[in-house]
Amino acid sequence: MALTLQSAFSHLLILLGVLSIFLVTPTACFNPKKLVNVSYSSYSGSDWSPALATWYGPSNGDGSEGGACGYAEAVGQAPFSSLVSAGSPLIYDKGEGCGSCYEVKCTDYSACSGNPVRVVITDECAGCGSDADYHFDLSGMAFGSMAVSGQDEELRNAGKINIQHRRVECNYPGRSIAFHVDSGSNQQYFAILIEYEDGDGDLASVELKEALDSDSWDSMQQSWGAVWKFDKGSPLEAPFSIKLTTLESGKTIVANNVIPANWTPGQTYRSIVNFAV
Repeated sequence: MALTLQSAFSHLLILLGVLSIFLVTPTACFNPKKLVNVSYSSYSGSDWSPALATWYGPSNGDGSEGGACGYAEAVGQAPFSSLVSAGSPLIYDKGEGCGSCYEVKCTDYSACSGNPVRVVITDECAGCGSDADYHFDLSGMAFGSMAVSGQDEELRNAGKINIQHRRVECNYPGRSIAFHVDSGSNQQYFAILIEYEDGDGDLASVELKEALDSDSWDSMQQSWGAVWKFDKGSPLEAPFSIKLTTLESGKTIVANNVIPANWTPGQTYRSIVNFAV
């Protein structure tokens, strides 16, 4: 009888040991990376971080047309509406930051309203600090928009101020992604400026698929800013579908046959898709 009880007790100890392993060891279904993966919903609710702000261009203008991202006169039109900024090297990131969206606000100056202003990165400020500095060289319109009503000129007169910033989702209600064909494109070389991406706003990769019956995707290379190119070296066969993958979240979307067979350089073609926000 004593031997039987001892045997049962031993089995109980073994069972408790096995259970303790399950209690302290993550299962295959547990992915700790999911707990730290940064999404744009967390960006929107994140803490504000310090940065510097200056401004350039006309007092109530859009900074400069033809900036380093390639958006040209679009920066002064809806939906950008001159609420744009050039970014320091850390923000511009060799063009990968083009199209990304931030909220900026100021509180340390009497003319500051403290209300956030959403801006889009459309240009580079190469001389704005080191590679580790967050510095926004805002358009005159964006800089003045941080002010108390009626005190925008007083705030611009300050020139250089401390601000707070945070990365946020881009959101262009009612807008789908647009592709502006570069004027230098031809039957063997194709380049596009990509505009109005909701969500991340910036892109990690762009791919092109030729013709309706093709299953082959070719990688496009970032030419400069928000312009991507494909140099085939032999005749291209339109229509083209374009696949976009975002830089931050890795989301992918396809604009099927967005570039028609009779495409022409200098034209803008609007898709019917955009990243969900």
